Amino acid sequence: MNRAVYTLALRALSPLLWLWMARRARRAGGEWGVFSAERFGRAGAAGGLAPSRPVWVHAVSLGETRAAQPLVRALLDRGLPVLLTHMTATGRAEGGRLYADAIARGQLSQAWLPYDFPGAVRHFFETHAPRCGLLIEREIWPNLLAGARAARVPMALVSARFSASSLRQARRMGKVMREALAGLDRVLAQTAQDATRLAEAGAGAPVVTGNLKFDLSLPAAQVEAGRAWRQRVGRPVVAVASTREGEDAPFVEAMARAAAAPGAPLFLLIPRHPQRFEEAAGRLAAAGLRYARRSAGQEPDAGTAVLLGDTLGEMAFYYAASDVAIVAGSFAPLGGQNQIEACAAGVPVIVGPHTFNFQQAAADAIEAGAARREPDPAQAVAAALRWLQDDAARAAAGRAARRWFDTHAGATARTLQALAPWLE
Repeated sequence: MNRAVYTLALRALSPLLWLWMARRARRAGGEWGVFSAERFGRAGAAGGLAPSRPVWVHAVSLGETRAAQPLVRALLDRGLPVLLTHMTATGRAEGGRLYADAIARGQLSQAWLPYDFPGAVRHFFETHAPRCGLLIEREIWPNLLAGARAARVPMALVSARFSASSLRQARRMGKVMREALAGLDRVLAQTAQDATRLAEAGAGAPVVTGNLKFDLSLPAAQVEAGRAWRQRVGRPVVAVASTREGEDAPFVEAMARAAAAPGAPLFLLIPRHPQRFEEAAGRLAAAGLRYARRSAGQEPDAGTAVLLGDTLGEMAFYYAASDVAIVAGSFAPLGGQNQIEACAAGVPVIVGPHTFNFQQAAADAIEAGAARREPDPAQAVAAALRWLQDDAARAAAGRAARRWFDTHAGATARTLQALAPWLE
């Protein structure tokens, strides 16, 4: 497939894409701007443009926005103007929360990424005139990269991850994807495996700079509040974090069995996406589990089995409040979620069998003794209960988690060094 055929196919399928986005927006809530001028590259960010020649950072959704935080903060600390783009409302809302101070002083602005039509991306570059573009993790859009070349905007794929399935997909797309990857000026990969796959897909000379998520700094106020909350609870706490579609039901079932036993811990159930908060609450009620809701400010008492973590931006609080963390997204074939935050809090981690989005990180954490892998939610909950019964083993795993996190720091500095000529 060449880029002309790709563009024709994208135009033909765009009504279906817009319908999907509109439906997702209705389910998820928030403003998606599906037909806004920004989506077609024609308008500046709400509240005005960033100062001239911003460093453009694209973080597609919530996870990438959080992953980019160390890099964006480092750019802001250097006094550089930043344009932050997103595809989803959750990503944009998180960006607004994380950088409210920079937005208020006019150093950072937000915008929707334009659809990958040649005209839309041309207007985007004319409107914002970025000095360079930094795509977080794996956002490859052929017309966007062609537009950047035409506008003479250097582009980098930063903290890049590229799974075996991503490589297969790139090969199926053929010439259009090879040309897009070859058009990147810098490819900064998380691991050697990612770099190898990116090179096989067509990227030129990828280098390994590491994973930006290892440079995150957990909010001290949240960590302190979480630990104080754990002391008030006075019971062991197990976080079941970042559950995704198909995972809540088996976890609720496993928690119900555990809650029926004497000395049961308090479980924190934290769905990954806000549109599923009510569904999770319904499952807890249907299972007969007594639960409290974090969003309502409800404090669990001795009879509470589960605290529903139905808030955004508080993951550091939840992990700091926990004795063990089960990091979900990995108990269905969805690729897993980020276990790095839990390790940064010094909490031992349990993951499921499907961690292909974090393949190297999960394998390394397990080898370091910071994490263990279980095949399903029932066995994950059982493993967490065993850890609660062995204080020495749990403490050792928590120390290993923090050591593992500390030894992987430095990706932000290496990334800035690789991008230095563009940032002067």
